[in-house]
Amino acid sequence: MSVSSVSKKHLILEIRDKAKISCDLKRHLSPRTVGTIMRSLPLEGNAHLLGKSILYFETTIDSGTERARSEFKKGDVAFLPSTGSVCFFINDVTSGKTMTPIGKLTGNIDALKDVKSGDIFCIYEETT
Repeated sequence: MSVSSVSKKHLILEIRDKAKISCDLKRHLSPRTVGTIMRSLPLEGNAHLLGKSILYFETTIDSGTERARSEFKKGDVAFLPSTGSVCFFINDVTSGKTMTPIGKLTGNIDALKDVKSGDIFCIYEETT
């Protein structure tokens, strides 16, 4: 039986050749944005650091702001509409930019602390 449901999708965030982290996208947080991302999977891109607390990678997804927030907790996953980026928070953050909340990292978040700029992020649906 799949761990995913209509309201929550279980995904894998892979840091190429380094680690795999479980991740849930939650439709109730931002239904339109999460739906767009799910239809676009798998997604892949170069890792970038924003300060010491946010890792992200750019995508070609074009989705406006939905239920925007600027405060995020360690492990949150958000979408930054201005750049089409998927963001991962490795610490609690109050961001200068508003982002769309889309999910939560459920696996070993500390693996993100070893990510360097240029590492490859890939998000895909877990297959059993």
